[in-house]
This record gives sequence, structure tokens and C-alpha cells, in this order.
Amino acid sequence: MHPMSGDSQAKSPSKAQTFARRLGSTLFLWAVVAGVFLSAWTWAFLGLLSILMIVATLEYFQMLKKAKIPCFPTFGLICSIAFCVLEFGPILFEFRKILPIDALSIPAVLIGCFALQLRHKIEGINALVGVGANLVGFVYFTLMFSFSVHLLFQPILMDASPIDLDLNHLPPSSCILLLWLIAVTKFTDMGAYITGSLIGKHKMIPHVSPGKTWEGFAGGLCFAQVAGFGLYFAFSDHLTILGGPVHVAILGVILALLAVIGDLAASVIKRSLHAKDSGQMLPGIGGSLDLIDSICFTAPALYFYLECLQMTAS
Repeated sequence: MHPMSGDSQAKSPSKAQTFARRLGSTLFLWAVVAGVFLSAWTWAFLGLLSILMIVATLEYFQMLKKAKIPCFPTFGLICSIAFCVLEFGPILFEFRKILPIDALSIPAVLIGCFALQLRHKIEGINALVGVGANLVGFVYFTLMFSFSVHLLFQPILMDASPIDLDLNHLPPSSCILLLWLIAVTKFTDMGAYITGSLIGKHKMIPHVSPGKTWEGFAGGLCFAQVAGFGLYFAFSDHLTILGGPVHVAILGVILALLAVIGDLAASVIKRSLHAKDSGQMLPGIGGSLDLIDSICFTAPALYFYLECLQMTAS
């Protein structure tokens, strides 16, 4: 028996402790989310989503640093913060369409990374790894997640009828659309976990995530439909933007597939960097990156689907 084995076992939390931490974190998280949705305050939505985005970016660069991957963490964090300020800041003072800096941001970050790389010696492929790692962090956790904010204003911008805009409060249609996205995405994760735990036998992608099974994947697809149709029929007056039951069903499949891919993409990052969780922001659950990984993939898909739906209808 190794002398440290007893200490290491003592430090490992029991199943009851892990469950208690997860339950406490889940209740806290849902309390915050419920408070934001019930308030419908614009600044609360923008603040919460920006914090999740920036913290996820910070966690990503912390994992890179621990794994000794060459990168520019300070520059990466500055880019994420600057994006939030330039993209969402004007909304709090004068409502207008979100500034079109999305297309500008990618070349700006890329140029900045190469400019920083010029200060260092070229050591094999490390130069490209550093530039690529920074660009992935910005696109994944900042740019792609920012579409969750775009979705908040999509119902307003698509409303052809003149309405009195309240800068302090979002209309119910905006809040419920974002809630619909989150519910479909997270029900996919939950359905995959529950079904996989109960009847999962056939491994899906064991070299990326050993716990994922095809049975769990099927369960995630079913749970996504339950969440999508459940909220759609409960708030049909506020979800007309979805275009009807047929589009709800199609979106349920698309978002479920992307939720699974988003979760696996985060697994690729963590396994590559030998990290179990992205952080400890929420004990028992993980960090912000673990919370938004799937939404980073589903939010852009929903946004562009609704844009296409609007174009075909007009």
C-alpha cells in the first residue's frame, strides 16, 4: 500500500458530497437565471451573458497555460472584453441594431495574434499553435456565444409593426425565445445523460468521450423535441417567430445534433489539455465553459435559421 493512497482517498469527495455540491450549484444557477428572466432587464441579460462569455474565455486560456500551450492569454481576454463592450454597450444607451463588428473581429484578432507572435522566436510549429489557439478561443467562446445576445433582439428587429422600445426591459418574445434555445439545448444534454445512464450500451465516440452512447444520443433527440414543443405550445403567442410546429420539429433535430457536437467539441479541448473540468465556478458542475459549450453551437444555428425563415417569408 502506498503511503499517500489513504490521503488521496480521503481527499476525494464521496458521492453524497458530489451530489450535494452539484445540487447546490444547480439551485444557485437556476435562481440567478430565473431572476434575470423574470426581471426582463436588458442590462441583466447582457451582463449575465457577457460574464459567462468572458469567464469561459478566461477558463480556456487557463487550461492552455496549465498545459503549457503557447498562446497570448492577456490579449485573448482583452479581445473578449472589448467585443462585449463594442457589440453590446451601445444597446444600454440607445437602442439600435447590434453593431456589425462580428466580421471585423476575426481579422482583427488574427492580425493581433500574428503581431504579438512577431516578438517571439520561431520554434517549429509553436508559432502557428499560439495563433490558432487564440483564434479558436475567441471564435468559440466569444463570437459564437454572442449569438445568444443577437437572439434577444431578433424578435424586435423582425417586428414590422412600430412599437415603443423600452431600453430597460426586453419584450416577453425576446426572453422566451432565448429560454426556448436554452431549454432545447440543455434538455438534449439531460436526455442524453439520463438515457445513456439507464440503457446506454453502444459507445458513440469512446476516443473523445467514453461515457457517450448512441442510446443516450437518441434520448437527447427525444428530450429536445419534448422541450421544444412543450415551450412552443405553452408560449405560442410569443414564439410565432419560430414559424410553426414543422419548424419547431426541424429546429429540435438541428439544435440537438449541434448540442451534442458542441459538448463533444468541449471534450476534445479538455481531453487534449488533460483537464477534467474547465473551472470550479460552480462546484460539482464545472466552469462557465462547461455551461455554454453546447449553446455556442446552437445559438448561431437558431439565429441564422430564423433569418432564413424571415427572408423566405418576405
